[in-house]
Amino acid sequence: MLRSLSRWPLSFLLSALLALLPLSSAERIIQSNSLNPCQANSSFSATLFNVAFTPDNRTLTFNIVGVSAIAGNVSIVAEVYIYGYKAITEKIDPCTQDALKGLCPMNTGSITINSNYPDISKSVIKQIPGIAYTVPDLDATIKVYINSTDTNEPLACVEAELSNGQTVDHKAVGWVTAVIAGIGLVASAITSGLGHSNTAAHVAANALSLFGFFQSQAMFGITAVSQPPIVASWTQNFQWSMGIIRVGFLQKMATWYQRSTGGTPTTYLSSLSTTSVEVQKRGINIGQLATRALGRVYSRSNSAATNAENQNRVVLHGIKRVGFRANIEITNIFFTAYAFFIIFVLLVIFCVVLFKFICEGLVKAGKMKSDKFTDFRNGWKTVLKGIMFRIILIGFPQMIVICFWELTVRDSAAEVVLAIFTVVIMLAILGWASSKVIRIAQRSILMHKNPAYILYSDPIALNKWGFLYVQFKATAYYFIVPFLIYILIKGMFIGLAQGSGVVQAIALVLIEASFLIGISVLRPYMDKKTNGFNIAIAAVNFLSSIFILVFSNVFNQPGLATGIMGVIFFVYNAAFALVLLLMVLISSGFALFTKNPDTRYHPMRDDRGSFIKSQTQLTTELDALGATARGEGKGQHRSRTGIDDDDDSLSSESMDRTHLATKEGNFGAEPPRSPINPSMPLFPSQGGSPPAAAPSGPPPTYYNRSNGASPVPRVQSSHSTSGNSYQQYPRAGSLRSEATSQGGAFRAQNNSSPWQRGAGYDH
Repeated sequence: MLRSLSRWPLSFLLSALLALLPLSSAERIIQSNSLNPCQANSSFSATLFNVAFTPDNRTLTFNIVGVSAIAGNVSIVAEVYIYGYKAITEKIDPCTQDALKGLCPMNTGSITINSNYPDISKSVIKQIPGIAYTVPDLDATIKVYINSTDTNEPLACVEAELSNGQTVDHKAVGWVTAVIAGIGLVASAITSGLGHSNTAAHVAANALSLFGFFQSQAMFGITAVSQPPIVASWTQNFQWSMGIIRVGFLQKMATWYQRSTGGTPTTYLSSLSTTSVEVQKRGINIGQLATRALGRVYSRSNSAATNAENQNRVVLHGIKRVGFRANIEITNIFFTAYAFFIIFVLLVIFCVVLFKFICEGLVKAGKMKSDKFTDFRNGWKTVLKGIMFRIILIGFPQMIVICFWELTVRDSAAEVVLAIFTVVIMLAILGWASSKVIRIAQRSILMHKNPAYILYSDPIALNKWGFLYVQFKATAYYFIVPFLIYILIKGMFIGLAQGSGVVQAIALVLIEASFLIGISVLRPYMDKKTNGFNIAIAAVNFLSSIFILVFSNVFNQPGLATGIMGVIFFVYNAAFALVLLLMVLISSGFALFTKNPDTRYHPMRDDRGSFIKSQTQLTTELDALGATARGEGKGQHRSRTGIDDDDDSLSSESMDRTHLATKEGNFGAEPPRSPINPSMPLFPSQGGSPPAAAPSGPPPTYYNRSNGASPVPRVQSSHSTSGNSYQQYPRAGSLRSEATSQGGAFRAQNNSSPWQRGAGYDH
């Protein structure tokens, strides 16, 4: 019997872990509010079923209203399954039980049983392990077989899901996770506005990774795989990240929009009296009420003559199951998720504009120093563009899944067109932005042998496109492309393969394994801590995908193994989510309330700190070069144009010179030149002669289209073509050598250049 189950080490461990959770109630109880047929042509169905068992007072209370097509004496066999394990088998003779006198004999027509069954045998109570009363979302069912006493022929079979009143599906969990993820994003934005770019990059990277983990949890929950109750309830907490949130007026709007565009809305929630809506659970269809916290569904009938064959039954899985548990009509799921994404975009725009006017008002009123949020106040439109791109990146997984799923269900013609339009636009925007970053980085490498120079020295490029690459090291600027491909393929399988849970499970294992291997080998993120943070998330997602594959029953494992693995899935994901939340919350607190939060982080080895304008003054050899690149010299004003043009990622100035030289017959066009003022001290720590006076005009910049003379000294080349000599511009390496020689100290010829130090070239 099940008493031996409590002696298993794994069960004991799970009981100890779950005992730490605040899920215990004042009174132990096992109850059920649904009854569904488990046999074809069952001769008995229930229109009302309420059963409660309280072991403390050994009482079984039940209230049953049903319809019977059975006449004569019957015997009842009850089987209790806990996590797929048959715990109890009990044979009952209704004629010997006072509480079941109404079933001896059974008659056709309506049957009503309302009674208490006191003094349950202690031996029966002892067979139920203690974890059955404490484990949330208990995976237990009871099957009742009604057999003919004369022929022993099975006449009917009904099953009920049992609950102990505990669940891990709480609105508070969703609110807390959403608020902490939002705090991380807001903290990174404020910190960046205050000039602490290093801290802002770390906090933003961790917050985005945390949000991505929540979306992964939600994706596991919306797969078509039949999941244990505790897994379904846990992943339901994160469906807010997919936009599946019920709001009353939004549901009315969605229904109106669908009807007005030629669709036919479903009415499952409003027709529970005549429709038995069931959700998948480990291959067993269990009725669930959407209007109660436990998510069960009463299967009622207004007519006592209605039997099981005449009742409508609907089985939901995947996205439909999640939407139904959120009390959203099936045909309103797409519109709801889409509307919340649009609302989020508009809300962010409003907040950014409001913050701009608040800052200006505080500065004019003298309540805030004029040097606070200077870059944001001067270039808030560019910052807003970058924020919009970041929101598109955040909502990309959600919209890919929902839009591709809409192509399969086709709620209405207008919604299908909306889904196609949204997918194409998002792919085009993110694809264009990724190609822009790659071209800018390649141009920086070509001109300066370092991708970080242009990617981080230009505030316009950093504010607009930085959302794609700041979380990666400079030499891994391209990794945003594999990341987007990973999200796209994963979302397509979840959205398009809702008809086959096994296909989704296998695909998720392969996709998560590939991504884990990729980031473990490449380690593309900015530093060791960020790499470890994201590798840990990828490892947990890969492990979860293996669990989802097991839940798909592809291995035909026993039900007990599936039930125990469901509890394990919840325990390790809940613990890992708690750790991530605390890490993001602590880092956000340090970023907001520490005077100089950049001191908590080591400078990145790709030398981005020397090029980013920051409140923290570094003392690297590239600081003066970074200041020159940003135009921060005395009397210098940075003027960059063309950042929004297509050619801002190509060396347009050098291309113009090449075209002019070719036109004049000079095929030996000069290579791209570096906009470095050699009079700036590149090695302050090495001493040297004082620098020359800074030029009064603006410095040469990366995006200037001016064809004026370059301040960089030209070196006459001995090569010529057709008698025309051309001038070659020194690169950053030769400029650095000149600055060093002016100070009287030459760098050893075999020493590695600081251009290449830490940028990934030494690996």
